[in-house]
Amino acid sequence: MIQNSLAGALHAASKQIPLVLSFAVAGLFSPLNAAAQEVNLGTANPFAVLAGSAITVAGAVNTTTINGNIGSYPTPTVTGLGNVVLNGVNETGDAGLMLNAKNDLITAYNTAAGLARTATLTGTDLGSLTLTPGVYFFASSAQLTGQLTLNDLGNPDAVFVFQIGSTLTTASASSVVTINDPSPTTAGMSVFWQVTSSATLGTGTDFEGNVLALTSITDNGGSTVDGRLLAQNGAVSLDDTTINILPAEVGSAGVPDSGSTLLTLGASCAALFAFGRRFSLFDGMPA
Repeated sequence: MIQNSLAGALHAASKQIPLVLSFAVAGLFSPLNAAAQEVNLGTANPFAVLAGSAITVAGAVNTTTINGNIGSYPTPTVTGLGNVVLNGVNETGDAGLMLNAKNDLITAYNTAAGLARTATLTGTDLGSLTLTPGVYFFASSAQLTGQLTLNDLGNPDAVFVFQIGSTLTTASASSVVTINDPSPTTAGMSVFWQVTSSATLGTGTDFEGNVLALTSITDNGGSTVDGRLLAQNGAVSLDDTTINILPAEVGSAGVPDSGSTLLTLGASCAALFAFGRRFSLFDGMPA
């Protein structure tokens, strides 16, 4: 009787072991999830340029190209639009749409600012660095002189977030370059620059990512941006600028991206399979 009860207890426990071990194995992959938190732009997603007080465009006619929508809210001012090749829509006149986009920009900004940091780079020039996906924090201003390399590590869901406590400034002819991206046509799609003050792009900067600035954004001339220039309260000033909007993944920050989710699920299934076979010898024991 005692022997049968002991065998039954062992049999019941064995049913739970694979499940517990599978979660333990999956937990080994949790750092991948933590590093892959997308920032949802919501209705601000279609905007290549979004300003608070004005959009101003300098330079010669047709030397600024914007591939995406533009808008300014609450101050509906756009000057120099005749200098722009706009492959999108000027939404400035639609107050309701602009209000929604601005609110979603504020949410995205706050989300990016609140993510747990991977590393602190305060006082470090971004030029000549090679970074892997993660959240990088500057307590004050951030400077880019030369080339910053973002290594996606072959992960289609790689995300980079830069939290900058003051200004972002790039020197002339600086660049942001993505490597090991399985989808090179979308490089910069999941790169977010959360700037607590204003961002300034030096002449001829080749930039990647979505700039979410609390105040203003200025291009000193001739820069190319694969991403978005989104300013909450101030102006966005362009001069012979080219902006190529990129698709943005829709999802809430803190939710594992699809690649990491599949990896974790795969790990769990593998553990269930392996340990399930190992403990199947209990199946023949009486309950």
